[in-house]
Amino acid sequence: MDSEHVIYRKDESIATITLNRPQKLNAFTSEMYQGMLQMIEDAASDDAVRVLVLTGTGRAFCVGADVKRLEQGLTRRDASRAPMEPSADAVGRILTLPLQRMEKPVIASINGIAAGGGLDAACACDIRIASEKATFSSVFVRRGIVPTMGGTYFLPRLVGIDRACEMIWTGDLVDAQEAARTGLVTRVVPHDELEAATEELALKIASGPPLAIKEAKRLIYGGLNTDLESALRDVIKAYTALGMSEDHREALRAFLEKREPVFKGR
Repeated sequence: MDSEHVIYRKDESIATITLNRPQKLNAFTSEMYQGMLQMIEDAASDDAVRVLVLTGTGRAFCVGADVKRLEQGLTRRDASRAPMEPSADAVGRILTLPLQRMEKPVIASINGIAAGGGLDAACACDIRIASEKATFSSVFVRRGIVPTMGGTYFLPRLVGIDRACEMIWTGDLVDAQEAARTGLVTRVVPHDELEAATEELALKIASGPPLAIKEAKRLIYGGLNTDLESALRDVIKAYTALGMSEDHREALRAFLEKREPVFKGR
């Protein structure tokens, strides 16, 4: 399933997608999108996988679409006067939806520059751990366009409307510490410790009860779009169903026996 520009590996309960086009700052191509979609689908369907990690190689996490390819596409369309076809970033909307809809936790391990569609992809993940060297920019405005991979949806929810407006309208660079202060990222770690910190968190989550984590993720995001009374009704349904699970019984036994539980997802 690996390709030249996207690496996929599974290590026990953790699946990792690594963007591997460092000479182009991991800029997306249509081929990369398609490969990533297959990898996300595989991680989602593999019961052994409990957490998905998204990261990059080199000095960038991802800078979004390959601008040179976009410009070449525009030149060809101008010459032929053909109607505009979906750009790589437009195709990317198909990428952010699977990331956001995945029932398992998704962690962005942000090793460097996250700009444009790369920032949007990171925002589509559930948790963002950033290297101290990471920087962030919603660069679309500098290309005369708007965020196409969910930036106008995710950023206001993460940093608030006013900061989202500032980031989207200016395209200014935000450093890692400012990103942490505003809630854009979950935490910042020393660059050399990023991989270890990501793995530690991923393993901690993966050792938890997968059914409860899945339901918690659904309830968290569902609660953003409903009223409190409806959300509480949904919680009770989930609580009742989980109370009948083998994982719940294992958790109770482990507590009484003073040992760590071993969850099977049943």
